[in-house]
Amino acid sequence: MGVAVYAEDDLLPISALQHLLYCPRQCALIHLEQLWAENSLTVHGQHLHQRADSGKNELRDGVRTVRSLPLRSLKWGLIGKADIVEFRAEPIDMRCFPVEYKRGKPKAHDADRVQLCAQAFCLEEMLSTSVRSGALFYGKTRRRLDVPFDEPLRDLTQRTIAGLHELIASRVTPSAVYEKGKCDRCSLINLCMPKAGSRSSAANYLDRVLTHALTNGAASD
Repeated sequence: MGVAVYAEDDLLPISALQHLLYCPRQCALIHLEQLWAENSLTVHGQHLHQRADSGKNELRDGVRTVRSLPLRSLKWGLIGKADIVEFRAEPIDMRCFPVEYKRGKPKAHDADRVQLCAQAFCLEEMLSTSVRSGALFYGKTRRRLDVPFDEPLRDLTQRTIAGLHELIASRVTPSAVYEKGKCDRCSLINLCMPKAGSRSSAANYLDRVLTHALTNGAASD
């Protein structure tokens, strides 16, 4: 994939990657149309992040914990922050270790893992280091889930980043498609009105966006 260098004004939120993988229309409604609504799930998620961010930076047992660390990548065109980044002297493969807090429990899809991997991309660029793994902390299980940043996840994250930039550049909001369960959990359901949408599949739309982005990227290598 070709390397792009983005200007400050072109940086997109890391969180938008999760929105895109969950639902392209949700991503467009939030990041193109600037729409937002709360429900019990989003409020719980905000509280969990606030608890993660409210603590002080600390040094304990050789681990320096930095909270709410600002992140930026001009290579990938991303901006955001990490809930927690742990810095260790050893072992070498865990010297820089991002931890993202999430409500609920581990999910079947890759949205959380992609968001964490994108944080690693930013840290690698900012610190000129290699970030090999991180962790997701889920509020329901109260446990960390280790996430290795292997090649398949890095490839998916790169393609999702390309797809996000393409979606935002297009200025087009995908049609609404109702998916039971997923739509019912979305805080934007009353703004989105998915039951009034077209018959095109949101999953197929995302697949087309990622495939097109990957094809264009390969062509520019």
